[in-house]
Amino acid sequence: MHNQRPQTQDSGRVVVTGIGMATPLGVGKEAFGSRIFSGESAISDIRSFGTQSFPSHLGAEVTDFSPRDFISLKNLRRMDRISQLTTAAARLALDDAGIAVNLANRDRIGILMGTAFGATDVTVHLAETLIKEGPSFVNPILVPNTVLNAAAGNASIELGFRGVNVTVTHFAVSAETALAYAIAEIRRGAANYILAGGADILSPFYFEALTRFYALSPGDGKTEACRPFDRDRNGMVVGEGCGILCLESRETARARGRKPYCELTGIGLGSSPTPPTQWPTDPAGIKRTIRRALDNAGIGPEDIQAVSAAANGGRVLDAVEAAAYADIFAGAKAKDGPAITSLKGALGESFSGGGMRACALALSLGKGAFPPTVGLAEPLRPLAFVRGETKALPIEHALLAGISFGGTYVYLVFSRCHGEEEIP
Repeated sequence: MHNQRPQTQDSGRVVVTGIGMATPLGVGKEAFGSRIFSGESAISDIRSFGTQSFPSHLGAEVTDFSPRDFISLKNLRRMDRISQLTTAAARLALDDAGIAVNLANRDRIGILMGTAFGATDVTVHLAETLIKEGPSFVNPILVPNTVLNAAAGNASIELGFRGVNVTVTHFAVSAETALAYAIAEIRRGAANYILAGGADILSPFYFEALTRFYALSPGDGKTEACRPFDRDRNGMVVGEGCGILCLESRETARARGRKPYCELTGIGLGSSPTPPTQWPTDPAGIKRTIRRALDNAGIGPEDIQAVSAAANGGRVLDAVEAAAYADIFAGAKAKDGPAITSLKGALGESFSGGGMRACALALSLGKGAFPPTVGLAEPLRPLAFVRGETKALPIEHALLAGISFGGTYVYLVFSRCHGEEEIP
């Protein structure tokens, strides 16, 4: 039985020491980083299933991925696709952090994952078999993968760690909520290392559901595209993928000579009364949540240099988020305020994409560069949007935005580590 360690000044400070990604822009931080900072988009015609009967045809799919590179054949046979992506990203995050799972540390390594919908492909297949052919025709191997915590469970089995293992389902802020939970767990000494992030997949069911809610571009029958914060935005484009950060206390990182990408210094959680399938229209809840995150980090709006936004090309979400930033950063003259970008123009909207965006933000602090909003041509407000090319930007503090339909918000503050060299 491992007891929680006594807290020191650095043990309550949480740093990022590893990044793991399986995304539409590539697998691993190098492949992803080279493309996201080049302003590329992974959005194209969907190839994994037919879209002929739908008005929308675009998506951001993970295509260059070989699960055998990351998963033993014994366990691979039992894994669904979201579990494969999660296990690969978790392995990459551990490797990047320089952590080898062993008997001495495995009880102090945990995983906290966010997923909005889980293995919708498996669930639909099982339901169809059950209804059309009967219970005796259902493959029992499918059943464990229909639960939302299957991906985190499969990753821990393959990689051999057995600390805290939790899955968060919180609509479009699932990954951001998992990260907030992981920060709190590290701060209280519940684990030495926690893998935290989010994963969701594209499936015909998921695609059709969003189509029936009229959420996808082209919502007005015009050109289909993802245009975050643009005057001509007409709906989101779907995406998928997994992004995981390896978190640990600054004390633990220093003790093993590990140089972090950045520190996670602030958490803000909030909500406002909004119907469960609608986006909020009043920016007050967003502003309240941002202030909580800033207060938790001990900084003010003037200290923020960059915002990784939640905008996905939807008419309502993008407008209310932009209005919140115009107000919260008004003291710094909003157009001269922090650089703002949305990566959903490159990655689509997967609802747990906060994990991939968190990885990108950690890379930004290490590189001193902030990627552009792909698809943004005519900004809806005079804010400091990054367009066209990546912006060279030394970042001391940045915000990761999480905004969900149903009026749920999560904001996290990412900060540069001082007193030690960051990972280049």
